[in-house]
Amino acid sequence: MLRYGHVGKRKDVTVARYLVTPAHYNLVMVMDIGKEMPGVKHCGVIGLTEVGAEEYLAGKRKEKENFYLQKLLSFGQRA
Repeated sequence: MLRYGHVGKRKDVTVARYLVTPAHYNLVMVMDIGKEMPGVKHCGVIGLTEVGAEEYLAGKRKEKENFYLQKLLSFGQRA
């Protein structure tokens, strides 16, 4: 779970993100990836959980439907 900012003073949006990482990555390495993602607040990594293939695919579908992520990922792109 990641906390995203820029939604008002002292407010945030919490979103579950689903990543694929090499098998040798530990939780600290994955946390570092999350911290560097665009829009994530300072200390924005709330929790990490390893998931299986089915949950990953379901999560990726949820990411595509998330309005905040749609806006964040399209920011700066020309229509």
